[in-house]
Amino acid sequence: MLIARQKKKENIAEYIIYMWQLEDLLRANQLDIEKIQKLIIDPYPVDEATKKEMREWYENLIQMMKLEHVEEKGHLQFIKNTVEDLNDLHMELLQKPKEIQYNALFFKTLPFLVEFRGKAKAGEETNDVELSLQALYGVLMLKLQKKEVTAETMTAVKQISQLLAVLAQKYKTWLEEEPEE
Repeated sequence: MLIARQKKKENIAEYIIYMWQLEDLLRANQLDIEKIQKLIIDPYPVDEATKKEMREWYENLIQMMKLEHVEEKGHLQFIKNTVEDLNDLHMELLQKPKEIQYNALFFKTLPFLVEFRGKAKAGEETNDVELSLQALYGVLMLKLQKKEVTAETMTAVKQISQLLAVLAQKYKTWLEEEPEE
């Protein structure tokens, strides 16, 4: 909860990947709050009030996963909405003539996305931002499993990471500039 909150403020792409990892962690623990309590909450070096808040946050995530039927696979709707928001900004930036640097960065990244789309057998319904996030998440999972990641893949990941870093910064700026309703 504390890490998610910080990542959401600082880097929306990292936040999304972190939340995907949390969904998988919850699944790996059979959506059992007692296992999460022992594995994550109890060892965390915070006061009891914060631990109580963390437990409620994890319980809410588990409840949402059950209600949205993503107990085995898929992502929570609010995370999908965040990916869509990020993609909407991406598409908007590609249309703006003054965003020539962003466009250049995207077109430098595009060959890697095309290659990954083919390898992942991702259809056109998977937008470029989601595809980029999936690529980074996949490499993260390989590294966590201590599997080899080729130099070519790391080159692609570096380029995709650069694009997402710029997009995340533009998203942060966009949120700060957005008028409150």
